[in-house]
Amino acid sequence: MKASLQLKLGQSLTMTPQLQQAIRLLQLSTLDLQQEIQQALESNPMLETSEDEDQAADASESPDNTLDKASADDSDANTASSAETDTPADWDENENGPDWSSETDSPDNIPDDLPVDTAWEDIYQSAPSTAARNDDENDHDFETRNSPTETLRDHLEWQLNLTPMSERDQAIAHALLDAVNNNGYLTSPLEEIHSGMVEETDEDQLEFDEVEAVLHRLQHFDPPGVFARDLQECLLIQLNQLPPETPWLAQARLVITHYINLLGNRDYAQLLRRSRLKEDQLREVLALITALNPRPGDTIDQAEPDYVIPDVIVRKHKDRWRVELNPDIAPRIRVNASYASLIKRADSSADNTYLRDQLQEAKWFIKSLQSRNETLLKVATRIVEHQQGFLDHGEEAMKPLILSDIAQAVEMHESTISRVTTQKYMHTPRGIFELKYFFSSHVSTDEGGECSSTAIRAMIKKLISTETPKKPLSDSKIAAMLGDQGIKVARRTVAKYREAMHIPPSNERKRLV
Repeated sequence: MKASLQLKLGQSLTMTPQLQQAIRLLQLSTLDLQQEIQQALESNPMLETSEDEDQAADASESPDNTLDKASADDSDANTASSAETDTPADWDENENGPDWSSETDSPDNIPDDLPVDTAWEDIYQSAPSTAARNDDENDHDFETRNSPTETLRDHLEWQLNLTPMSERDQAIAHALLDAVNNNGYLTSPLEEIHSGMVEETDEDQLEFDEVEAVLHRLQHFDPPGVFARDLQECLLIQLNQLPPETPWLAQARLVITHYINLLGNRDYAQLLRRSRLKEDQLREVLALITALNPRPGDTIDQAEPDYVIPDVIVRKHKDRWRVELNPDIAPRIRVNASYASLIKRADSSADNTYLRDQLQEAKWFIKSLQSRNETLLKVATRIVEHQQGFLDHGEEAMKPLILSDIAQAVEMHESTISRVTTQKYMHTPRGIFELKYFFSSHVSTDEGGECSSTAIRAMIKKLISTETPKKPLSDSKIAAMLGDQGIKVARRTVAKYREAMHIPPSNERKRLV
């Protein structure tokens, strides 16, 4: 082979750093965007937060002091923009709020010191001032509000420490506590726990009855039903802790002890015959049993709430749906005109070059934020235009919608629409929904039209909610009822949608009324 040089022309698509930054900001969620803006403010001296008063002052300044005033004018990347569905290009300006700057006159005839018997601080503990509460360094309630929630294990250990026990029983109790899951059930057999303790402590004198006795003591802990080995024992523990005069307590124990399998299968005919209870009596017994908690650990071991901040707000104004960005999702930023004025055009020193580079990065960042807001608002407006039936009438009026429909409407790529609708939320009069919620597949109808899968799920849920509890609707019956409405849905599709909504099958929905 002979080495040679060849000249070849070609075209390739490369992503500039500005485009990469715009794409990265576009797919960030609200919380991630706030962190990204905060990091940019800390690292770039050319960026600063702007308030409404500062913006008014900047507008009154002369063009000389605003260094490429276009960058300062377009720097307010998070200004709340709005659009109405039928005229997306019609932006409404935010109205100024009421002026609260006026001060009220205070009476002058009240003396400074009034005679009192005792001082307020002698009786009541003074609360921190407003300034102290707003200051992060003086926030006394920070640890309380931001501390992790108590777990079930912490709750049980706290009770164990208050229970008088010998060292031997304490060791057994901790071994049992290690075998409790988040639902409050004992996951390991008692024989296995006993043999494990014998091997670890080399104590052949540890009897199985001792482990069982400690278990019975722990089963009196809060919440009722913890340390149970199965569902039957869990329910019996809770029944045993009820007052003896509780109505139908003995009958409930009878059903749980001997006929729990019939109760689980909802075989009420066999249950009535074997328990020798009448239908109205069994109804009272079932009401007492259903009041028990089959997962007692859930009452203590609760996950921290996941708060959602909507990116877009939709409201109806003068019979027209109005779409606007949430102005509180991120701080408003702009270019610092004071630092920008220090840049000299003909100066090539290191300091001047650093300021010039930071200024360029600040402009790119602000422009990327503006592009993100405009794209988000444009996509949300098109979604509202397409799903006005949902906003007016509910889920049953949801129309089929896919990413390519919105991509063609806003003249963007589907990947861009996917980034915009991921982890972005819309606040509507019907609740807060992720933008992806409004996209769904379609099912054909007898009239040649299309019906959204979201609308079909809403119809299935409505049919199940109105069914007869004694004779619930099967998946085949639901499919036939939807077919009568002109919607072609197979039984497997109904089962899939029902399971997606966490609705049990018909045999588990059967009730004794």
